[in-house]
Amino acid sequence: MTDTSMGHIIDGFGYAKGLRERLAVKVAELKATQGITPCLVVVIVGEDPASQIYVKNKGESTIAVGMDSRTITLPDTTTEADLLKLIAELNADAAVNGILVQLPLPKHMSSLKVIDAIDPLKDVDGFHVENAGKLAVGLDGIVPCTPLGSLMLLKDAVKTYGGGSLAGMNAVIVGRSNIVGKPMAQLLLNQDCTVTIAHSKTKNLKELCLTADILVAAVGRPKFIAGDWVKDGAYVIDVGINRIEVDGPDGKKSKVVGDVDFDAAKPHAKAITPVPRGVGPMTIACLLNNTLHAACLQHGLPAPEGL
Repeated sequence: MTDTSMGHIIDGFGYAKGLRERLAVKVAELKATQGITPCLVVVIVGEDPASQIYVKNKGESTIAVGMDSRTITLPDTTTEADLLKLIAELNADAAVNGILVQLPLPKHMSSLKVIDAIDPLKDVDGFHVENAGKLAVGLDGIVPCTPLGSLMLLKDAVKTYGGGSLAGMNAVIVGRSNIVGKPMAQLLLNQDCTVTIAHSKTKNLKELCLTADILVAAVGRPKFIAGDWVKDGAYVIDVGINRIEVDGPDGKKSKVVGDVDFDAAKPHAKAITPVPRGVGPMTIACLLNNTLHAACLQHGLPAPEGL
């Protein structure tokens, strides 16, 4: 039965917690039946504070679901050649199932070259061109974490509040990056949606957004999507994480907001992800999912079901 009420909050934090719990069960089964403990190696170059916090959270989450975790920290003076050499060593190490090089890299390194050097079967970010190609043609590869998490939340919301599937829905994605926009479009096409990708050169963007049954915002601009850009009854996935300064009782303070004006959009949306506690928690949970998937692929095992 369709839920006719509006403004439901899509709880990414809660969904990610449940996913991690299910992953822990699958990891334990893999250990018990195959003797395999998935191992994720995260490589960080330099001392960017935000990256260090993110990498620490990844390591703690990996261990919490029963996987092995390693973090390799390199100085920002590391040469590109040395980083590529390290990646080659990790590619050759059968005990390593997932390799993630934390972005952004120092300016003297090519992110594309570094990503291309990672074995596609160990590319748990899902950024390698081979994995992008597999997603495009519907083959079993590794899908970028944020779009994968967004799709999980979206499917659950449509099932919960709409009583059906995504098939036949009009989807508009605002943002065309290789990390979110393009893979999100492929995932939604695979769900039989009709998909439009909008970007900075799109004309009549508001009118286009108002046609969307599914609106995905991934532009990196705070509150870019206004409330009156959201069609009544639409499902809104806000991928943006933007830090802004706001006035507080003790002066200016920092606040994290999304690409959507949440308060203005919520009354129009059937369901919407908040920022924070929306898509963000799903990114690390899906990284763990991808590490388990990668371990299975490398050992010729089927991808875990029921996640």
